[in-house]
Amino acid sequence: MVARATIKYCESIGDEVVAVTRQEMDISMRWAIREVFEREKFDAVINCAAYTDVDGAETNEKECFEANASGVENLALFAKKYNCGFVTISTDFVFDGIYKGFYTQRDTPKPLGFYGNCKLQGEFLARNAYARSIIVRSGWIYGAGGTNFLSVMDNLLADGKKIKAIYDSFGTPTFGNDLAKRLRELAELDLPAIYHVTNSGEGTSYAGFAGKVCELRGYDLNLLERASAESLKRPAPRPQSSKMACLFSERFGLEPLPHWEDALKEFLNADQADQADCRR
Repeated sequence: MVARATIKYCESIGDEVVAVTRQEMDISMRWAIREVFEREKFDAVINCAAYTDVDGAETNEKECFEANASGVENLALFAKKYNCGFVTISTDFVFDGIYKGFYTQRDTPKPLGFYGNCKLQGEFLARNAYARSIIVRSGWIYGAGGTNFLSVMDNLLADGKKIKAIYDSFGTPTFGNDLAKRLRELAELDLPAIYHVTNSGEGTSYAGFAGKVCELRGYDLNLLERASAESLKRPAPRPQSSKMACLFSERFGLEPLPHWEDALKEFLNADQADQADCRR
């Protein structure tokens, strides 16, 4: 999802984009990375590869670690060897979620589950391998082609399906298109650091996000069933509140991303336009 959005944005501003699939370059295999880097001579690499099944990570540890930790290190090592910029995506799940305010780079990560632990290890490994690494922590990412709850919620509600929306877990929603633009900006800025990238605003709960979708689309609020996070009995622990803010993006000339409600409106309008085109 994020890769497709990033490809689209970079091409729209005239970049020559090489989009490598998992089949073409398995980042757990250094020989595969070497072949691609040697052939393409990249100016910058934006790593959108990830294992994002938070619950599945509790049992599929090898796959999660290779995608989110050792694979990130491999990319950083070859970015260093070929002297190109390197941007990789981490997660809000590196925090334990006990703090109810906004997590910044001053806060010490303390992941709760295996997924968050692997992403945090990926941060450490990338920075140790290549001092030029740029780490982008984001969370609650949604967008076109996404399969997560935030991305498919609109389609479920449009079909009249009832959904359970958690009211006691909080985060800062991030529209994939906005994240893609910021990833490209950071690649050009080339200032190594950890950045927190989310849409602006005070954040919300899953129930709040769903309620805003209903408001914008005119759906029946009775389709929403409020549920506690604990009641879903999911295998992996999750932070109760993982809202994030960046300490220094604006100091580097990076404007705040649009408010999450405005970004959601843009996403829904674009999705509606795409559906209308399909019906023609």
